[in-house]
Order: sequence, then structure tokens, then C-alpha cells
Amino acid sequence: MKKDTLLVALAALGLGLGSACHNTAQGAKEDARENSEKAQAESKKAVEESKDVAQKVADGAQEVGTKVKEGAQEVVSEVDAKKQLVDVKAALMADTTIDASHIDVDTDAVSKTVTLRGQVPNNSQRSAADRIARSKAEGYTIVNQLQVQARSTGERPPSD
Repeated sequence: MKKDTLLVALAALGLGLGSACHNTAQGAKEDARENSEKAQAESKKAVEESKDVAQKVADGAQEVGTKVKEGAQEVVSEVDAKKQLVDVKAALMADTTIDASHIDVDTDAVSKTVTLRGQVPNNSQRSAADRIARSKAEGYTIVNQLQVQARSTGERPPSD
């Protein structure tokens, strides 16, 4: 009888261990499945976040590129305006029919304007300066603010 009881006890223990092993194996499978699902979800989340970051970087790079392009265009405009200024001044000084000693030349890169200011002794020099500025600063608007003012010869008026 002891043998039978022992066998029954061992069988019960075996069944209990068997089901415990089975439960442990089933639990491990369930844990693995849950962990796999979590890992997949985290992976998808990381991919989406990476896409968002990549888009932000691309947008930022595009904005930087636009700013650089705008800055370069401004520099080109400024350089062009300075070139027009030098060309007009040099042409006015080179023309022997114009007294350019009292003529100021200014340029505005934004409005593409060349402005002549100062004084000339007569209308023909005023017109000649305007014509020279127009020929040298193509694509620019010429604003002629030159005043005609006869210069004194340095002689004293006769006294009574």
C-alpha cells in the first residue's frame, strides 16, 4: 500500500509539475509575445519620430538655403550699385565738358536708383551729366537733382 500511495503521490506531483512547466512555458510564450508587440510599437514610434526629426532638419536646411540665397542676392545688388556709382563718377570726371568737382553721385541698390546732387555752372552741363549717368547706369533710374549755379570768378565787384 505504501507503494500505491507513493505512486499516486508521485503521479500527482508529476501532473502538478507538468502543468506548472506547461504554465511556465505558456507564460514565457505570452511574455515573449507581449514583449515583441511592445518592441514593434516602440520601433514604429521611433521611426515616426525619426521621420519628424528628418522633416524638421530638411525644413531648417531649406530655410537656411533661402536665407543664404537672399543674402547673396543682396550682396550682388550692393556690388552692382557700387559699380554703377564708380562708373558714373569716373565718366563725369573724364568728360572735359563738365565741371564735376561739385557733383555727388549716390546709388540705391534696392530701388536701383542713381542720384546726381550738387552744382554745375549751366544747363548744358546739367543735361550732359544726366546723359552720361543714363548711359553708364543702364537699368537704373536717374534722379538729377543738380542745381545750376554760376560760379564766381573770384573778382571783386567794383566799388563806388
